[in-house]
Amino acid sequence: MQIFRSNLFKAWILSVSIFIFFGIMRCLAVADPIQVTDADDKTVVITSSERIVSLNGSTTEILFALGVEDKVVGCDASSSYPKGVKEKLPSVGYQYGLNAEGILSLNPTLVIGRNDVRPPQVVQQLRMAGVTVLLLKEPRSFEAAKQRLLTIGKTVDREKKAKELTDALDDDIKKLETKLASRKGQSKQKALFLYLRGTQTTLVLGTDTAPGAMFDIVGAENAAGNIKGNKPMTAEAVIAAQPDVYVLFTTGLESIGGVDGLLKLPGLAHTPAGKNKRVVTLDGQYLSGFGPRCGRAALDL
Repeated sequence: MQIFRSNLFKAWILSVSIFIFFGIMRCLAVADPIQVTDADDKTVVITSSERIVSLNGSTTEILFALGVEDKVVGCDASSSYPKGVKEKLPSVGYQYGLNAEGILSLNPTLVIGRNDVRPPQVVQQLRMAGVTVLLLKEPRSFEAAKQRLLTIGKTVDREKKAKELTDALDDDIKKLETKLASRKGQSKQKALFLYLRGTQTTLVLGTDTAPGAMFDIVGAENAAGNIKGNKPMTAEAVIAAQPDVYVLFTTGLESIGGVDGLLKLPGLAHTPAGKNKRVVTLDGQYLSGFGPRCGRAALDL
């Protein structure tokens, strides 16, 4: 009887040990690699998203919206949302002036950014160091914005949350469509986007830009529609464009001293927008980031 109890106890211990062992192995097991497509239509294999460095503001916003902010260990200087993100995370510099050493010092397992980050050799250095880098195109439409959301959601294993975000964006798009339908038949507003950083940097933005894409979406006529990308602002060009409204990033207007400072710039007071002081400002990332809030940004615009 004693021997029987002893054997039974040993069998119980063995079964419990086996159960614990396989439980631990399941916890330690590496999840199946995730495959996503980058801006060049190449497959990128994601083996770990435990330590992420974001190389642009809209990517940072998306990662936080997906609920993986605890895995983000660094971001670039353009990351301004959610509020306080710059203070919470180490900076790796600006997305167009990166250095590999600063990024690698954060021991990332995954780096996500735009496909036009610079200098390009930094990306090569990161990949040579064994870091997975995913570069994606910057959206210029709602559909592209939704696709980027879903791609990043899949990358960090948050596909369900990504779908919730795209559903919310669809709701905003429907509201925008209703609003635009109510204005059918009305003449389009002629809008000119001004990118300003004090008096030293004064540009007009035309097509193939995020603000230009937003003008198309909200049914405004781009007063700089003959320009692809951006060009230095000149008094002659602004007066010739005769915009009904000026649109700027909030920080741009602040850098020039508000509306009064804006209208002191050559030519700007001599247009319908200038004479009527019609100036619209929105946060830069909100208006041009094409992140989860882009539907609301279009509604506000």
